[in-house]
Amino acid sequence: MQLAAVASLWLLAVGTLAPVLAEGAGVRRAPGFALPDENMKYHDLADYRGKVVILEIMLTRCPICKKLAGTLEELKQKYGDRIAVLSVVNPPDNRASVQAFKQEHGVTSPILFDCGQMVGSYLLPDPKRPRIHVPHLFLIDAEGMIRKHFAPGDDGVRDRSVLEAEIEKLLPAPARADRGM
Repeated sequence: MQLAAVASLWLLAVGTLAPVLAEGAGVRRAPGFALPDENMKYHDLADYRGKVVILEIMLTRCPICKKLAGTLEELKQKYGDRIAVLSVVNPPDNRASVQAFKQEHGVTSPILFDCGQMVGSYLLPDPKRPRIHVPHLFLIDAEGMIRKHFAPGDDGVRDRSVLEAEIEKLLPAPARADRGM
């Protein structure tokens, strides 16, 4: 019952947002946010300016998200401080489920808590698309612009090489040259 109430409130809140950005309609500024992690440390998207940000919208019980966790950790290791990985969950995920997920999958990046407004500002659901499936990945460039969005089932979610190629496009030229490319 409570889950249904939360879902209804969430749909009501996001229903008032701007119209949907059509698939492939182009680049847009990444909506700002400041969300807490499981230790109540707030992460503000603006603090990551100058880096490529991989923003993941996920659920800890999602099988694809579990597999993607390993891929994102590998990419974080490969690119170091040139990228940032931020994951965002919504209810019913909670502190316990996030801590268990991080431990089970070796996640070192922050997993942030949202109640639907931040996710709504990125996915822009509407009456024609009211349900949100996970995971979603947004690649945000160093200036804070969304350059790529991968929805569930897209190659960028399923194939590390596709995601890696898109990250490479966003890295500054000297960062690519440093790796001997």
